[in-house]
Amino acid sequence: MSGSPFSLPPAPESLQVVRERVRLRPFEESDLEAMATYRGDADVCRFLPFEPQSPDDIRRRNGHLMGGTSLEGARGGVMLVIENDGTVIGDLVLFHLDIEAGSAEIGWVVSPAASGRGLATEAVRALIDTAFEVYGLRRLVAQIDADNARSVALAERLGLRREAHFVENEWFKGRWSDLLVYAVLDREWMSGDASGA
Repeated sequence: MSGSPFSLPPAPESLQVVRERVRLRPFEESDLEAMATYRGDADVCRFLPFEPQSPDDIRRRNGHLMGGTSLEGARGGVMLVIENDGTVIGDLVLFHLDIEAGSAEIGWVVSPAASGRGLATEAVRALIDTAFEVYGLRRLVAQIDADNARSVALAERLGLRREAHFVENEWFKGRWSDLLVYAVLDREWMSGDASGA
């Protein structure tokens, strides 16, 4: 069997994505305190694969994703912070890169203080644009706890396709949890077949 026809373009030397109300940029050490404000909130972490985090926890867990713009590496991925009016309100990850398939997973964490204004939708839309246009990926996947109504609504608002519903597939934070898998292809996103494009 021959190799995949997919290949990544070179990583950008710097990255800054500006939209109407949000700016995405690589993580900086000075972001840790702001990130710990929302990542340290038990309600925010309820459906996430970690407990509330301190700045040291964030650095330890995400160090391999922080500060760079290259998707390639030992664990493949980048972390971008979301700013609104100069304030860090969340972060996004593009990770679990599969180079042969041209695919990666996306994830997001947003401060409750920023909810209800469409900022998360704007930021995740910008991340998807960046994944396809800058990084040249062809497929993105988001894995979401079925009880995480806000993230499910965000994925559906953006037009991601629900590809799977795994019922009680994992013992997670004291309960059997269902997992939803959403995905979108670059051609769907660019053509507008995904309603969020």
